[in-house]
Amino acid sequence: MASRTSLSRIGGRDVFEKCYKFMTADNARAMGVYPFFRPLDFNNGPEAQLEGRNVIMLGSNNYLGLTTHPKVREAAKQAIDKYGTSMTGSRLVNGSMRLHNELEEKLAAYHGKEAGLVFTTGYQVNIATISSLLANKKSVAVIDKDDHASIYDGVRLGQAAGARMVRYRHNDPEALDQALSELDTSEGALVITDGVFSAQGEIANLPGIVSVVKKHKARLLVDDAHALGVIGPGGRGTAAHFGVADQVDLIGGTFSKSLASIGGWLVGERKVLDYIQHFAYSFLFAASAAPPSVAAAMAALEVMQAEPERQDKLRENFTYMRNELRRLGFELGKTETAVIPIYIRDDLRTVMMWKTLLDEHSIYVNPFITPGVPPKQQVLRTSYMATHERHHLDRALEAFEKVGKKFGIL
Repeated sequence: MASRTSLSRIGGRDVFEKCYKFMTADNARAMGVYPFFRPLDFNNGPEAQLEGRNVIMLGSNNYLGLTTHPKVREAAKQAIDKYGTSMTGSRLVNGSMRLHNELEEKLAAYHGKEAGLVFTTGYQVNIATISSLLANKKSVAVIDKDDHASIYDGVRLGQAAGARMVRYRHNDPEALDQALSELDTSEGALVITDGVFSAQGEIANLPGIVSVVKKHKARLLVDDAHALGVIGPGGRGTAAHFGVADQVDLIGGTFSKSLASIGGWLVGERKVLDYIQHFAYSFLFAASAAPPSVAAAMAALEVMQAEPERQDKLRENFTYMRNELRRLGFELGKTETAVIPIYIRDDLRTVMMWKTLLDEHSIYVNPFITPGVPPKQQVLRTSYMATHERHHLDRALEAFEKVGKKFGIL
C-alpha cells in the first residue's frame, strides 16, 4: 500500500495508466495475504461465517448487537411492506417522508437538542455539514490530526470554495488553543473532532476542547459515530459522558454501528440544520435514506433506551478484554471504549498476525496498515459487542497469546 501516493501522481494521456501499474493487491491476493474486501457469508453477531466456516467476529462495529434484534428486524420488514424499498429521490423533492421527520425528532429529543437531520450515510453527514458551513475564504476548519477520513473529505470540499484547514496535535486542547490563537480576527472557525477515535478507541478530551472553543468564540462539531450506544448516560455519547452536551454546537454520527442500519444523523440548532439542508449539495442531490433503513435505526434507538443492560454488558466485555490483553503484555494505547487496538507497529507483521489469527484460530480482526495509519502505528483493530459471551472472549485471548508469542510481540 506504500505505492498509493506514488501511483496517484501518475498522469498522462491515459487516466487508466496508474490502474494497470497497481499490482500490490494482486500480488497480495496471489500470496494469500490480502486482508481486505473479504466477502462474509453471514455477519450476524459475535460469530460470523467466512467462506463456509464460523469465525469469532472481533471486527464489527455492531456494538450493541442490534442488527439481529427481533424488534429491529420487524421494523425494517414492516417499513418495506408499508413504504417499499426506496423513495427514489432526494429529500429536496420527493424523498422526504414523515418517517424521516419522526426519527429526526426522536434523535433531537434523545440528545437534548432543538432539531435533528437524517442523512443517507454517516460519511455524508460530515461531507455535507462541513462543506456547507465552510464555503468561503473567511472560514477555517480546525481539526484533530487523527480525525476520520470523512471529516478530511468534508474539509477538502470547503477548501475548494476557499476555506482553510488547520490541524492540531491529537486530542490536545493546548495545541487547539494555540491554533485558534493564530487565526485572523476576521476568520470564523469550526472545530471538528471525533468523540471516540475510530482506530484508537480513545475518548476526546471534550471538556478541555469545549473550554478552548468557548474562549475563542468558535463553533464545535463532534462526530460521535463510535460513541453512540457505547459511552455516556443511556449511550448518548461523548458530550453526555462529560456532561457538556449543552456546550457542543453540533453532534453527528451514523446508523451503521450501534443503530444497526445504514444512514447518518446530525443534531443541533434548528436554524443551523435548516441552513445545512438547503446549502449542502451532497444532501440536496443525494437520494434519501431508504424506509427500511430509517425504520430499523428508529427501532434500534428505542431498544437501546429500553434495554440499558446492553450497554452495561458491552462495557463489561470491553473492560475485560482491555484488562486481559494488557495482562498478557500487549500494547493497547489509550483505549477506553469498545475499540481496542493491539499495536504491532509493522505492516508485514500486522498482516501475518491477522492471517494466522484467521487461518489457524478462526478469529476475525481488522489489520490497519499504512497508509491507513501513520508509519509505526500499525495495529490489529479489535472491537467488541454486547452479544459476545465470555467463551468467545476467552477463546480469542488464548489465540492472541499464542500468535503474539509466535511473532515476537509478547
